[in-house]
Amino acid sequence: MTTHHSTAPALTGRTALVTGATRGVGFAIARKLCARGADVLLDYAEDEANAARAVGALAGLPGRAAAVRADVTVDFDALCDEVGQRFGHLDIFVHNTSYFRPAPTLATTPEQVDRSLAVALRPLLTGASRLAGLMAGRPGRIVAVSSTGAHRVVPRYAGAGMAKAALESLVRYLAVELAGRGIAVNAVAAAKVDKGDGTVPAEVAEAITARTPGGRLTRPEDVADAVSLLCTDEARWLQGQVVTVDGGLGLVAG
Repeated sequence: MTTHHSTAPALTGRTALVTGATRGVGFAIARKLCARGADVLLDYAEDEANAARAVGALAGLPGRAAAVRADVTVDFDALCDEVGQRFGHLDIFVHNTSYFRPAPTLATTPEQVDRSLAVALRPLLTGASRLAGLMAGRPGRIVAVSSTGAHRVVPRYAGAGMAKAALESLVRYLAVELAGRGIAVNAVAAAKVDKGDGTVPAEVAEAITARTPGGRLTRPEDVADAVSLLCTDEARWLQGQVVTVDGGLGLVAG
């Protein structure tokens, strides 16, 4: 018997909203979803010129891309309104925005932690009902981008690490409440990401690479690949999971 497979990209006809999507990991996620056929709305907080460049860089992919400016901690309801006006519905929401100011734990202020928590939690905590409404009757996917710093101590990362740990907890709670509506909620936790911008000091990159079984640092594309997998039909029965993208680094003792 001959089996016929569709040649259309796996996410053709889907709509997606990605926060913090015009650079780094967020842009890699937006590009991957567009490449797989989804129409993607790229949220950004500032730098309109960079947003225009990001949208231009996605031209020619199977999915369409557009950018919208919004601070997800205060404008999320308006952002959902924009999604409704552009698409009429939503299939995929990727929460990629984060706040990180490096500091030793003893020098981390409550204000820094409050800001990290607000950026990590508010979009999903205050926006879950709106997202569920936009995804009603559709195979919805919500994916939060986390960090291995939520589980392991990373130097000068305490504020962001605590916020990511809280985000992963929220993912589990939302997964239980939204599964009955056909919405799968999961997270992707990334190790130190090499964005190619020189932000990872050479000695740090060398030390992490030496310990990583995969033999290199995690790249934005690695995170994007995992996010896109969680958005497919085949991932419908994954709920409340944290997929770790680190090339096996977390499996190595020490």
